[in-house]
Amino acid sequence: MIEPHAPAPPGSPPPWGGPGGPLGPGAGAPAPLPVRPGTGRFLVLAGVFVCAACGLVYELELVALASYLIGDSVTQASVVLSVMVFAMGVGSLAAKRLRRFAAAGFGAVEAVLALVGGSSAMVLYAVFAWTGDWGGLWADGPRFLLVAFSLAIGLLIGAEVPLLMELIQRIRRQDAGGAVADLFAADYVGALVGGLAFPFVLLPFLGQLTGALLTGTVNAVVGAALVLGLFRRDLSRRARWLLLSANAVVLAVLATATVLADDFERAARHAVYGQDVRVAVQTDVQEVVLTGDTDGRPLGLFLDGRLRVGAGDERRYHEALVHPAMTGRHARVLILGGGDGLAAREVLRHPDVRRVDIVEFDPGLARLARHDPGLSELNDHAYGDPRVRLTPADAFARLRTAPPASYDVVISDLPDPGITASTKLYSQEFYGLARRALAPGGRLVVHAGPVSSRPRAFWTVESTLRAAGLRTAAYRVRAGTDGFAAGPDRAAGPSHASRDWGFVLAARRPPALALDPSGPRPHTLTPATLRAAARSATHTHVPALPASTLLHPRY
Repeated sequence: MIEPHAPAPPGSPPPWGGPGGPLGPGAGAPAPLPVRPGTGRFLVLAGVFVCAACGLVYELELVALASYLIGDSVTQASVVLSVMVFAMGVGSLAAKRLRRFAAAGFGAVEAVLALVGGSSAMVLYAVFAWTGDWGGLWADGPRFLLVAFSLAIGLLIGAEVPLLMELIQRIRRQDAGGAVADLFAADYVGALVGGLAFPFVLLPFLGQLTGALLTGTVNAVVGAALVLGLFRRDLSRRARWLLLSANAVVLAVLATATVLADDFERAARHAVYGQDVRVAVQTDVQEVVLTGDTDGRPLGLFLDGRLRVGAGDERRYHEALVHPAMTGRHARVLILGGGDGLAAREVLRHPDVRRVDIVEFDPGLARLARHDPGLSELNDHAYGDPRVRLTPADAFARLRTAPPASYDVVISDLPDPGITASTKLYSQEFYGLARRALAPGGRLVVHAGPVSSRPRAFWTVESTLRAAGLRTAAYRVRAGTDGFAAGPDRAAGPSHASRDWGFVLAARRPPALALDPSGPRPHTLTPATLRAAARSATHTHVPALPASTLLHPRY
């Protein structure tokens, strides 16, 4: 909040007064600058521009990192934005007490902000990596730290505006409306540049750790240069040296962290995934990590920190997903998701399949599944089969362009519905498009998340399928000894792995939940265990749940 400055009547002295005024002796005139007032005013507004860009980068970095570490981007964005805006108001009020020391106060605020904002990504990731599996309150450490960083950064950003307002008025007296307009124009344009630089420059080229550290460095340099370059005569000799020393320490810390960022990331990755990390790739969509598959250790595939494939348990999951849907005509099969090729492996075990279309949003994952020796061996080199065709696309957009009645089987092997990015892929509109793509007698099977831990979400998927005009048969398969993540939270450790997986088979007519008697025999699934899986799911039924739609998601 900015305290309004009423226009001074003609002939009245400036608000910083004469001798003995708020700024002390000698402050009865505008600040003595080493440049002309017009140039000084431009430099202050340029500083506002850069500081605003840095502030928005800190904000977006917290949202992005929290979404990766904790999950559910809507919740994390809401927490960060609401806490930060609240803190900005508090910081703006608190800065009123510093206005008589505006130059020194602004220099101190920028030094602290550069250190806190620049190091926030590294500290958050360190807490997640080294304390995330301790259990108890430690498991919520990243959440508490997210709120703490949002509060601290918001307080410091809020304190900038009143101090900058005072500095710009020290250069040349201006009516309050004009000063606010100039200040906010530079602030908002800077926020635009920072908001665009984060996803298009910093994140893809530098990554979150180095991007945040570089932003802090820029913040510290600009803040110190503005104060020590333009307003050094407002500071005592001691204050100048203190400010210079503080910024030197901040820059040294940020520079050291930048040099060590790669080593830190490797150590943190080993803390999260174990010591046998074999492949770690940041694609255009997500972080993909492969562990094991050497010296007899089972392969693990992690996507954005969540164990998505555990070699000891994946066959149980993929056989339950694919084989019940293949009972009936299945010459043309569409797999939504499944870029690892494991669902395609099970589909291709049926010899009368003529075509398999895989729609995978992340082509980097599909390339890894095709070329990595361990993963390609696990999927039986599915991408080398001439019947398989890969389409890198969003599943929703692909279904909108699919010709009607073009597939006998549609397999939805997508991330859990509780993950915000997946919500539209579990909506009534999405299932309506899938229904249109089904040939007469065709079947749709949906991975609907864990049943034991999230029964309401599972049965919301079933209710949404029925709202789209499909008849359903739900079943639940229990995991083996390994399990792997099927819920919305990021959890790499085995203690957090899902103990079951829920599926819903759907068709225009009531689908028969059975195995194809003329098809291949699954390794982990029999007609008897499939009937037991249906009974097990029925016992968890939550009735009368509303359908989830694009405009009203229910997960």
